[in-house]
Amino acid sequence: MSKYWSELTASLVPYVPGEQPKDKRYIKLNTNESPYPPSPAVIAAIKSAANEDLRLYPDPTCEKLRQALAKYYGLTSDHIFVGNGSDEILAFAFPAFFSPEKPILFPDVTYTFYPVYTKLYGLTYETIPVDEQFNIEAEQYRRPNGGIVIPNPNAPTTRYLPVDDLRVILEANPDHVVIVDEAYVDFGGESAVSCIPEFPNILVVQTLSKSRSLAGLRVGMAMGHPDLIEGLNRIKNSFNSYTLDRLAIAGAVAAIEDQDYFMETTRKIMATRDRTIEILQPLGFQIVPSKANFIFISHPRQSAQSLFSELKVRGILVRYFNQPRIDQYLRVSIGTDEEMDYFVSVLREILG
Repeated sequence: MSKYWSELTASLVPYVPGEQPKDKRYIKLNTNESPYPPSPAVIAAIKSAANEDLRLYPDPTCEKLRQALAKYYGLTSDHIFVGNGSDEILAFAFPAFFSPEKPILFPDVTYTFYPVYTKLYGLTYETIPVDEQFNIEAEQYRRPNGGIVIPNPNAPTTRYLPVDDLRVILEANPDHVVIVDEAYVDFGGESAVSCIPEFPNILVVQTLSKSRSLAGLRVGMAMGHPDLIEGLNRIKNSFNSYTLDRLAIAGAVAAIEDQDYFMETTRKIMATRDRTIEILQPLGFQIVPSKANFIFISHPRQSAQSLFSELKVRGILVRYFNQPRIDQYLRVSIGTDEEMDYFVSVLREILG
């Protein structure tokens, strides 16, 4: 600990991202990245934007991207906020809508960035247990709170909550913001964006990192009532007015507009996911139903930690969480068919 750190800095336990080792070449099934490259239209748009205008600041309102997203989602641009990845948008949303006096509610097994944000901003939270099958139970969110965060599908469990269940939560909490974190919704789920005209308290957060193959570009978006969008802008403009650069804006617009490529790659990932599940089940793996670009698996005869280590030795990275309730599970991102076939063959070897 540095003597120059503030008390807050010393007290923080930061989020730990998936490892990115450099010692050798790995098959990376640990960070939920897309196995496919971005749309060729994205690459062309970025190259075109890499011109002499880079000497100028980008549009702080990102109007062109917001217009493209509004058209895609059937909204108007004043319902859209964009930022440097969905993590940054969540980091803006916590101080924008939550206060220390009442706890934020989110599941006990979920994205570990949520408690990090609460600590950073001096907020409090209460975790709501998921059931034995890792389902989020909507009725459990009928209790006093200062706001709610629902990841849908949830990470790392892959569990998806139908929109009708989200409506139960929204109706029960009309005076508090309900954030629906939809980083993985494009792999078989239905977005809660359809709830926005009816519920002024819902903020839907998505990303281009997963289903648009743009994890390296860092673009996220939030959709909600204009009052919520204005709240996000007040926080953003108190940090940095220019959160997206010119290349990111150009690439993101192209990604949103190339619907055919988006549909092609997401279909391929879902097909590979479902095929992998069908192969793993006869090997004895227990697999949580998935509507994400990853699966959550355990095996009754092998500890998750030992499987994680054995896979890494053989050049495959997956994610292991040494946490209560999930320490016997591995989160496995979906790669190409060839990568998943190799993953299965290595598992067969480990299992003997």
